[in-house]
Amino acid sequence: MEEYAMHEKRIKILIAKPGLDGHDRGAKVVSHALKEAGMEVIYSGLHKTIDQIVNIALQEDVDIIGLSIMTGAHIPIVEKLMKKMRDEDIIDKTVFVGGVIPAKDISKLKGLGVAGVFPGGTPLSEMIEFIKTHMKKA
Repeated sequence: MEEYAMHEKRIKILIAKPGLDGHDRGAKVVSHALKEAGMEVIYSGLHKTIDQIVNIALQEDVDIIGLSIMTGAHIPIVEKLMKKMRDEDIIDKTVFVGGVIPAKDISKLKGLGVAGVFPGGTPLSEMIEFIKTHMKKA
C-alpha cells in the first residue's frame, strides 16, 4: 500500500546569493535545514547576478526563490529581481529574503512582492513552517 506522501510534489527551492556578498554560511545552514525538512534545494553558490538567479529558477522550475543578503543592498536587489521575474513571466514564484534585514525594511520588501522576510536569528523552524504553509495556499 502506497502512502499519500509519496505522491505529493516536493517543494523545490532555490537559495541564491546575489551580488558581491561573500558570506554564505547562513545560506548553507538554511539549505541544509530545508533539505532535512523534505524539500528539494538548489544552492546557487556565491556572487550570482539577478539574471543568473532567474535563469536557474527557470531551468530548475523551482517553486520558491530564497535570497540570502548580508550586504544591506536587499531593497535594490529585490527590485531588480521582481522586475526580471515580471519580464520572464514567472511572478507566480514565491520569493523570500533572509539575512541582515532591518525591521524598518520588512514592509517595503513585502510591498515589492516578497512573501516572507527572515532577518538573521529567525528560528529555522519558523522559516520551514512559513514555507510549508505558504505552499499549501498556492
